[in-house]
Amino acid sequence: MTIARSLPVAALITTLLFTGACAQDAVTGAGQSLPVERLRVVTDKGSFAFDVEIADEDHERQRGMMYRPPLADDRGMLFQYPEAAERGFWMRNTPSSLDIVYLDPQGCIISIAAHTTPNTDTTYPSRGAANGVLEVRAGRMGEIGAQPGDRVHHPFFDTEAPCDR
Repeated sequence: MTIARSLPVAALITTLLFTGACAQDAVTGAGQSLPVERLRVVTDKGSFAFDVEIADEDHERQRGMMYRPPLADDRGMLFQYPEAAERGFWMRNTPSSLDIVYLDPQGCIISIAAHTTPNTDTTYPSRGAANGVLEVRAGRMGEIGAQPGDRVHHPFFDTEAPCDR
C-alpha cells in the first residue's frame, strides 16, 4: 500500500480508522493525496466540466468526502470500482450536503441522490449496477439539468455505447 510511504503515522491511522461515503493532486485534511482529473457531464442543457479527485483504492473510497469543506461548483470526487454492482453511499462525518451520481460502465447516469443529508448513516442506493460514483455539491446536478440517461465523459468509462433514456 503506497499510502504508508507518503503519510505520517498519525494520518495513516486516522485514515484507516474511519469509513465513510464520500472523498486532485490535492491533499485532504488527513493528508490523503488524490489525483485530480477532468470529466464532463453532458445534459440537454450542455456540457459541464468538473475537476474531480479520483478515489480508486479501498481506503480512498472509504474516506471519501469525510471531514471536508463544501465543494466548489466545478469540483467533485469520482469513485471508481473494478466491477459494476449495486452500490449504496452514506454521509457519515460528511459535513456538506452532496449530490451522489451513480454511473454504469458506459458513464451513463443510473440515478442521482440529490441534496443528501450531512452527517447521517442513511444509505442512498444506486438502484442499479454502478462501477462509478460522482459526488458534487448539493443541487449542482439539478442546476445543469442532469438526469438518468445522461452521460459522464471520462477515460474510466466506455462511452461508445449509447445511454438508455
